[in-house]
Amino acid sequence: MGKFFEELAKKLAERWVALLVLPGALFVLLAVVGVRLGHADPFDVGEVERTISDVAGTGSGRFGAQMLLLVAVLLAATGTGLAVQALAGVTRLVWLGRWPRALSRWVVRRRRARWHALLDRRRALVRDHPAGTRTAERQEEIDDMAARMTRIAPAEPGRPTWMGDRMYAVEQVALHRNGLDLAFGWSRLWLVLPETVRAEVVAAEAAFAGAVASGTWAWPYLVLGLMWWPALLIGVGIGVAGWARARAAVGDLAALSEAAIDLHGRTLAGALGVGNDAATGPLTLAEGQDITAIVRKGR
Repeated sequence: MGKFFEELAKKLAERWVALLVLPGALFVLLAVVGVRLGHADPFDVGEVERTISDVAGTGSGRFGAQMLLLVAVLLAATGTGLAVQALAGVTRLVWLGRWPRALSRWVVRRRRARWHALLDRRRALVRDHPAGTRTAERQEEIDDMAARMTRIAPAEPGRPTWMGDRMYAVEQVALHRNGLDLAFGWSRLWLVLPETVRAEVVAAEAAFAGAVASGTWAWPYLVLGLMWWPALLIGVGIGVAGWARARAAVGDLAALSEAAIDLHGRTLAGALGVGNDAATGPLTLAEGQDITAIVRKGR
């Protein structure tokens, strides 16, 4: 038991250093340098050396002063890291499209207009060029319209961001094609999924959480950029890198979630006594609606 708690404490300490102290200490160092340099001469190497010498000289007199300086740096780094962790929820909401309603409505309206314009053009091409008569060029044009629609959103857009629409599309497809309301049904489905499937979904969720955590470090650098403009470049770089990682993770998470519904929705139906036990394949619309009626409990 003692060995277990030793290993646990070691892992927690490693995570504390990796997630809070190291990135926090780097930010504190750049903040001290950036505030000292300002916008006028942001790359004054001599001033940077003098700043570091001044900070180092502050604690060079006595051991107690050095320890006090170290504690101050650790506290500042940890405090910055905790603040960034708290902001991770904001980053998540922004990326998943949980915006104020007025702004969200305007952006969603524009995304829907683009999506429906492509849908209308694709339908017109399919109508004017039936499957048996269309040329390879027309088929390629139809496929291109479908791909451009999917790049916007796999279903009719309902969120102002690409990531938000990826998860929203999973909900809409499950509801309209399988009759399953995931707001109530996902927790039940999760309990009957095989361990390997749950591990894949958890890994995708962890990848998204890691991308959100790293991308959130853009916020303090953008604030620092108000006093030292090179920090703006650092903040933008961190934000874009985290956003790109998050897009990939959300794409995987949405695909895995939809696949779990297709492959194991009938397991949930069997567990709830819905449908034909001998049937195979994805949930039918009627079976999904029966499941939804059970799990919603009249709500």
